[in-house]
Amino acid sequence: MAISTEYEPIPPPGFVNLNQEGLVVICGPRLSPLVAQVLESDQLLGFSKDEQGWYVVDRRTGDTWRSPMDNGEMADIGYLGRLPRPDGRGTFLYIAGIHAAGTSGVAHYLASNLPSLWREVKTSRFSALIRC
Repeated sequence: MAISTEYEPIPPPGFVNLNQEGLVVICGPRLSPLVAQVLESDQLLGFSKDEQGWYVVDRRTGDTWRSPMDNGEMADIGYLGRLPRPDGRGTFLYIAGIHAAGTSGVAHYLASNLPSLWREVKTSRFSALIRC
């Protein structure tokens, strides 16, 4: 796709400049309070935590998805979304998993499905859960 990339680790306490063109952020909301704040703008899906651990919740219905890994299954849940930049001048792509396997699963999904995903959402905001 002729895209040049740069890798920049997000050191603790998780501050990252989200106002960048072509940005892809890969980290859980636990590691970056700034990303967790922006994730709150997703009106459909969000991460939450209770005494059992992290899970994803459908904000409209209240349905929840927990990682199958927490019950010994070799699977996880990943989140993929295009979220608004804090400066209001665009969006960034956000990838996270309940566990690291979910994050890797979303990256694999993107590598395999980017053209069809682009055809479907173009530059619109979206979010999706991916079981991997």
